[in-house]
Amino acid sequence: MAAPSGGWHGVGASLWAALLLGAVALSPAEAVSEPTTVAFDVRPGGVVHSFSHNVGPGDKYTCMFTYASQGGTNEQWQMSLGTSEDHQHFTCTIWRPQGKSYLYFTQFKAEVRGAEIEYAMAYSKAAFERESDVPLKTEEFEVTKTAVAHRPGAFKAELSKLVIVAKASRTEL
Repeated sequence: MAAPSGGWHGVGASLWAALLLGAVALSPAEAVSEPTTVAFDVRPGGVVHSFSHNVGPGDKYTCMFTYASQGGTNEQWQMSLGTSEDHQHFTCTIWRPQGKSYLYFTQFKAEVRGAEIEYAMAYSKAAFERESDVPLKTEEFEVTKTAVAHRPGAFKAELSKLVIVAKASRTEL
C-alpha cells in the first residue's frame, strides 16, 4: 500500500491511519496480545545462570535464557513475552534496555518450550536512542527448532539482545 498523496495533513492522514489499522485488524494471526515484561539481573562471574518465564493460557509457552558472563557488575536485562490472539504464536525478546552490554559472554542459549522456532536473531548491540540493533554474524550463533545458542569458537562474546518468534508445537493424536 502506498500513502495517499497530498501530504500527512487533515483528513487524508486520518483516513490513511484508519485504513492501516483496519488492515492490521484483519490479520488475526499477526495480532499480538499485550506483552509481559520481566526484569532480571545478568550476573558476571563465569558461573552458568538461567532465567525463565511462562506465557499463554495455562502458561503454555516457556522461554528460558541460560548464560555465563565475565567482567563488570550486574546488568539489568528484560525478557518480554507475548502471544498472538489465537495463541498459536509467541514471541520472546531478551535484551539489555540500555543498548550495549559491557559483559563478556562466554556462552548463551535461549530455549522455548511448547513451540518451535520460526525466526530467531541475536544481536551484539540493542537499539537505544538513535542507535540501531547490530546483529551477530550468522556464524556466531545457531538456531534449532527449540533454541538459539552461541557457536563455540565462533561467538565473539558480545550479546545485547535475542529475539525469537515461535509457533505452537503440533501434538500427535
